[in-house]
Amino acid sequence: MQIKTILNRIQKFNSFVYGSVRLVENTTIPTLEIELHPRSNSRPICSGCDHKRPGYDRTPERRFEFIPMWGHKVFFCYRPRRVDCPDCGVKVERMPWVSGKRRLTEAYAWFLSDWAKRLSWKEVAEAFHTTWDHVFCSVERAVSWGRAHQDLTGIKAIGIDEIQWQRGHQYLTLVYQIDEHCKRLLWVGKKRKVKTLLGFFRWFGRDRTRELKYICSDMWKPYLKVIKKKAGQAIHILDRFHIMMHISKAIDEVRAEEVKTLKAKGLEPVLTRSRWLLLKRPENLTETQETKLSELLQYNLKSIRSYLLKEEFQIFWEYMSPHWAGLFLDKWCTKTMRSKIEPMKKVAKMLRRHRPLLLNWFRAKKKFSSGIVEGFNTKAKLTTRKAYGFRTYKAAEIALYHALGVLPVPVTTHKFF
Repeated sequence: MQIKTILNRIQKFNSFVYGSVRLVENTTIPTLEIELHPRSNSRPICSGCDHKRPGYDRTPERRFEFIPMWGHKVFFCYRPRRVDCPDCGVKVERMPWVSGKRRLTEAYAWFLSDWAKRLSWKEVAEAFHTTWDHVFCSVERAVSWGRAHQDLTGIKAIGIDEIQWQRGHQYLTLVYQIDEHCKRLLWVGKKRKVKTLLGFFRWFGRDRTRELKYICSDMWKPYLKVIKKKAGQAIHILDRFHIMMHISKAIDEVRAEEVKTLKAKGLEPVLTRSRWLLLKRPENLTETQETKLSELLQYNLKSIRSYLLKEEFQIFWEYMSPHWAGLFLDKWCTKTMRSKIEPMKKVAKMLRRHRPLLLNWFRAKKKFSSGIVEGFNTKAKLTTRKAYGFRTYKAAEIALYHALGVLPVPVTTHKFF
């Protein structure tokens, strides 16, 4: 079977035929050069208006890189025609295998972007003997096409969170669709300010926003403010993960201060190396840790009382009724306020302020939890870590959409199987 026969089966272009195939071996990588010719009596299509127009002249030969074959680079060689268009003037014809002045064929660009979901961009460039910039441009084209053709109908539930990006306090705001039938990244915004999230709702549109029924987020004030203003009809569910994180931070603060106090008074350092004993869930402790924890529970220390309050609060998530969950929350907050443990009292005050939003988790029948969003965040962090060369926000944004956006691809995209 000839190479031209294979190409006609996998990549056939109307009004064009494959010509001679030559092997170029005096290069670093063996190369196949395949000539393309317009069919006899075919008229070129104007790249400006997409109408067939009379030919004007031919330009010098150009080379367009195609998908490699058997360790050989493959190039299409073609002399583009220029058309004499009454509407657009003299224009270069539209060529179906490439877009604009790019060197990579559409098929090769989609091929690289598909592999970029499996490997880092650097590894893709090395595997196919191309450049990082070519991989980036291919992914950028795939994301641009996918974002323009994605279906945004029927979105009822979204999750909003942020991840740290680059060094220092640099953040990206991420908005996910978390419906049962579809989970994906919808939008990426720079920083985590009020105007950042307002940018999402402007992009999302008023009509789609009115259809939202559930929104999950943490207790970051700018998020709370914007959600209340733009999507007040939706049930706003606070992130369970972040609530428990605040309690754990309070316990850690109490423990660290108490370790210093015991050391200053010359007392037995019973809390030394006990951090994870107090922060882990009991079912995740090793046998050695369980033994040490049972010994610690005999002491009347603020750290131990804080730990017991944390474990008692876990009961809150087991309720089914918002009413009874609210009664438990009120009792727990009152008990914590009387404990005279300042970091824990701060947590209790915070929970009281957000009581209605906390109870929304039960009103939503526990359908949506932070686990979905945190799972996406883990993948997002992994994507940015794999991103060799991601020095700009634009590159990080494109990588996240590409990895997590579940974006559509053209039906004609080249596949091996």
